[in-house]
Amino acid sequence: MSDTYSVREAVAAGDRESCFAVRREVFVEEQGVPQELEYDTYDATAVHVLAVRADGVPLGTGRLLHGADAAGKTGGDASVGSLGRLAVNQAARGLGVGAALVRGIEDAARERGLSAVDLHAQTHALGFYERLGYVAYGPEFPDAGMPHRAMRRTL
Repeated sequence: MSDTYSVREAVAAGDRESCFAVRREVFVEEQGVPQELEYDTYDATAVHVLAVRADGVPLGTGRLLHGADAAGKTGGDASVGSLGRLAVNQAARGLGVGAALVRGIEDAARERGLSAVDLHAQTHALGFYERLGYVAYGPEFPDAGMPHRAMRRTL
């Protein structure tokens, strides 16, 4: 949490659209991820977390999959959630927004009784997640044409 922005679950009217706008800017426009890959059926049941500037401008987002939705990404362990779609717009990078979003997603996971959070990190972001306590496991793999590694943090 900062004086200039806050992080919350995306439950207010318009929050989900704000999350999708940040994802479109970062993943579709900036990184060239096809729009049909960026948005999926999990968006309907995921817990979305949103970082907003004090004036309401969205700065970043991420989502938590849990239960059956997370099972395919976490090795079938129902006590592990899956963090994904973490995105911070260019203007807000370096302000701690990404770390605050990860902590917000972890809080949401704890509230749902989960014991750990997995994620699939773009390899250039491994250091960011390691600083937040995540540990890489398994081999590198491609996702949307970019190299990734699986990581996990016990809560």
